[in-house]
Amino acid sequence: QVQVVESGGGLVQPGGSLRLSCTASATIFSFSTMGWYRQAPGKERELVAAVTRRGSTNYSDSVSGRFTISRDSAKNTVYLEMNSLKPEDTAVYYCNAKHDLIRTLVYWGQGTQVTVSS
Repeated sequence: QVQVVESGGGLVQPGGSLRLSCTASATIFSFSTMGWYRQAPGKERELVAAVTRRGSTNYSDSVSGRFTISRDSAKNTVYLEMNSLKPEDTAVYYCNAKHDLIRTLVYWGQGTQVTVSS
């Protein structure tokens, strides 16, 4: 059973915008800090942004000021709004759910490709 599902990737020109969505099952979403990670070819997976159950957010330095993470508890969905995209943002983006109480419960989505190119 798939627990975390991403959508919204694609091809966009430099300077453009995309919004990624990630829907999780209610039992996971309600107890988890939700995050977005990305992995570019030949590089390690890195944290892009995360949002706690209370709405506190943190961002990597490379995306701060350009990306916005948010969560909608009514829809069990977390979003990543990406603006002013750069070619170096090209990567597979993964949604992540980390249970706040049971630290061994970590869920990953299947990933969605974001390509920034002219």
